[in-house]
Amino acid sequence: MNLNQLTYFITLAQIQHYTKAAKRLDITQPSLSYAISTLEEELEVPLFERQGRNVSLTKYGEIFLEYVQRSLQILQTGVEQTREAARIPGSKLSVGYIYTQGGIFIPKVVKGFLEDQKKQIEFYFHNDVSSSLIRDLKEERYDVIFCSKAEGEREIQFTPVGEEQLVAIVPLSHPLAEKPSVTIKELGEYPQVSFPPSSGLYLVIEELFEKEHIVPKKAFEIEEDSALAGMVAEGFGVGIVPDVPAVRNLPVKRIPIKNLKYRRYVYMGVLKNRPRSQILESFLSYIEKNYRIYE
Repeated sequence: MNLNQLTYFITLAQIQHYTKAAKRLDITQPSLSYAISTLEEELEVPLFERQGRNVSLTKYGEIFLEYVQRSLQILQTGVEQTREAARIPGSKLSVGYIYTQGGIFIPKVVKGFLEDQKKQIEFYFHNDVSSSLIRDLKEERYDVIFCSKAEGEREIQFTPVGEEQLVAIVPLSHPLAEKPSVTIKELGEYPQVSFPPSSGLYLVIEELFEKEHIVPKKAFEIEEDSALAGMVAEGFGVGIVPDVPAVRNLPVKRIPIKNLKYRRYVYMGVLKNRPRSQILESFLSYIEKNYRIYE
C-alpha cells in the first residue's frame, strides 16, 4: 500500500460516495475504485459496503480507519517538526474560535505571539459555535480552539483564558431601556432573540429562565452575537448576550442583570493525546503564561 491509497481511503470514508470522493481528490472514479479494491486485496478484507448510491465502512474498515488517521497525523507532525528543526519558514497553526473572540482577543493573542516568536508563522482562522469547533477539533481540522467548555469531552484539555459578562439588550425605545438594571422575570415578559442549541450559551440562558419558572416566547434564534443584537435593535425582541465590542457598537441598550451569579469563561481547547508540533507547543505555552485564569 502507498500514501495515495491511504489518502483515498480516508476521503472515501468521510464522504461515503465514490463519485463525490473522486471529485474531491481530483481523480477519476475508476482510479479511486481501483485503488480501494487493491487496498482491500492487500488487506484481504472488505473495507466498504454499498448502501444504494453511497458506501459505508465495514467493521474492518472502521478498525483500519482509526490506525490510518493516526499514522497520517504522526507523519504530518513529523514533517512539521522536521521543518522546525531545519528552520524552514512556513510554520502553520489552524485556530478556531467563537464569534465573540474575533474582535479583540484573537488579534491581540496573535500579535503578541508573533512578536514573541520573531519568525514567520502562517495562521488559518475560522469562527463558529462551540459545538462545531469541538467536533472539528476532534476531527483534527484545528490545532487549537477557543470556545465554551463542554462536559464529558475527555479527549480535550480545556484551559480557561478569558471571562465574559452577560448583559441584557433591548431596543433603545423599549420600556426596559430606562431601567438601571433588570431581572430575568422582567426580560421573560418579552419575546426573546436568542442563541440556538448549538451555541455554548443556549443551555446557560435556558437555565436562567427555568430557575424563574419562565418559558419565554422565542422570536428568533441566531448564532452570531452582533447579528442577534442587530435583530434586537430592529425591535424583534430582547436578548441576553456577552458584553463584547460587537454588541456595544450597535444601537441597543445594554442593561445589567440583577442577581446574576453566572460567570462565563472562554476556554482554550486542545487534543490531549495528539502529537504536537513545536510551534503548537510554543503557542500553547504562550497562552498559558499570558492568558490563563483560575476559576
